Amino acid sequence: MNKALFAALLVAPVVMLSAAHGQTYQWKDSSGKTVISDSPPPGSAKASRSIGAKQPAVVTGSAETESEKGKTEKAAASAPQTIAEKELEFRKRQQESREKAEKEEKEAAAAREKRDTCERARNNYRLLQSDTPLSQPNGQGRLQTMDAAKRSQELERTRRIMQEACK
Repeated sequence: MNKALFAALLVAPVVMLSAAHGQTYQWKDSSGKTVISDSPPPGSAKASRSIGAKQPAVVTGSAETESEKGKTEKAAASAPQTIAEKELEFRKRQQESREKAEKEEKEAAAAREKRDTCERARNNYRLLQSDTPLSQPNGQGRLQTMDAAKRSQELERTRRIMQEACK
């Protein structure tokens, strides 16, 4: 009898551990009764959940909620990647970094050009407002002194340029 009791005490923890690792499901059937089973619910189950596992607590139908999609994406992201996948992600990050640097450089160059244009327009505007006699090349390559009408035209053109460039 002692041997049988001893054998039962040794076997019982093993049986209990194997049952603890099993998946347990809970769902409501079509008549509204709660069913608890170790087999997954049928497709006609209204709502189901997994008991004792690290899965989303409630799954309704086949549609995933936004939080479940996020969890699924996080799980996929944390899964081990192959070397090819890591290489692909690395190249993608490199390309994105290059594109971002090029875009920032273009924006910086455009900003510098705009500042320079604004500064030149302001200088020209100040010069045109002064009483200093000004001349500009005519169509034949010779300098011609600006009259009052030409000066007012240039002032208006310079004012428009300043409005655009000095924003």
